[in-house]
Amino acid sequence: MPYICPPINHHKNMQETYFKALRVQESTDKTFTRKVEQRQIKDLPDGELLVNVSYAALNYKDALSAIGNKGVSRHYPHTPGIDAAGIVAESTNENFKAGEEVIVTSYDLGMNTDGGFAEYIRVPAAWVVKKPASLSLYESMVIGTAGFTAALALYKMEKMGQQSAMGSVLVTGASGGVGSLAVAILSKAGYEVIASTGKTEAHKYLSRLGARQCVDRAFANDDSRRPLLKPQWAAAIDTVGGNTLVTALKACKRAGTVASCGLVGSPKIEATVFPFIINGVNLIGVDSANCEMNIRQQVWDQLAQDWKPEHLSSIATDCSLEELDPYIDQILAGKVRGRVIVGM
Repeated sequence: MPYICPPINHHKNMQETYFKALRVQESTDKTFTRKVEQRQIKDLPDGELLVNVSYAALNYKDALSAIGNKGVSRHYPHTPGIDAAGIVAESTNENFKAGEEVIVTSYDLGMNTDGGFAEYIRVPAAWVVKKPASLSLYESMVIGTAGFTAALALYKMEKMGQQSAMGSVLVTGASGGVGSLAVAILSKAGYEVIASTGKTEAHKYLSRLGARQCVDRAFANDDSRRPLLKPQWAAAIDTVGGNTLVTALKACKRAGTVASCGLVGSPKIEATVFPFIINGVNLIGVDSANCEMNIRQQVWDQLAQDWKPEHLSSIATDCSLEELDPYIDQILAGKVRGRVIVGM
């Protein structure tokens, strides 16, 4: 069952308050260790809002930070966690008051600013979204950056004219965090979904999320080197990159849109211009980390209403902060399905 955050016990001097946090330490021999430790609020970085974290969510980027990837986090010791949801404990910003429920994702949280794998975070107000009333804190973390990325892709696709009546949408890497939620969000929004995954055992799971058709990843990984293929889908959300993204473009119907939001397969693409100049296909990029706040709030509002995925609990695996460590290794090995939610 989802954890219910208790009322905040306001200390007369919050700066001296102790809290738990996962800390990644760098040793002199350049190895990295991680351990749940006690910290004080005065150790947190500057920011207008102090948030008592109720839930966080594990992302692939968090796992990279947790093993010392300097491309994600440059300075250690460090607390990862790019997703957090909780209750404002203190605010020096007039737009937020103590006791409000908020969502913090993206920007620098969990990268070079101590992140959500802790009972408290302190952040700039410009990073914070007021939680829509029809979403719980727990649900907002099941959605998290992964679901926001998928929803932002759909938001941008529809701005380019995509409609459900145009035909099915391919989702690649469908059993992962972004892929799972893309399947669920598209289905809720009325689209017919083709879910592509290398995990045959995930087909029933993806069907429950709303996929109309489940296919092996080879289906969306054409190696013929032909510049165009017979159209098989009206649009695509690609979380893989590389040749899978190229295939999504080559087999997209006329005037469809392909959204690129991942590179687990490869950051490189070898494509021709034919899908663009013959079929008028649109290729859009999805940058959820630095999305403008007015668009971010619109997308979260959609996720709380018309695009709110069904069966959110079936996407999530729950754990405590102390139980998180093995999931970090599992997500790096590609063995995590859906979302891992950390209850504080």
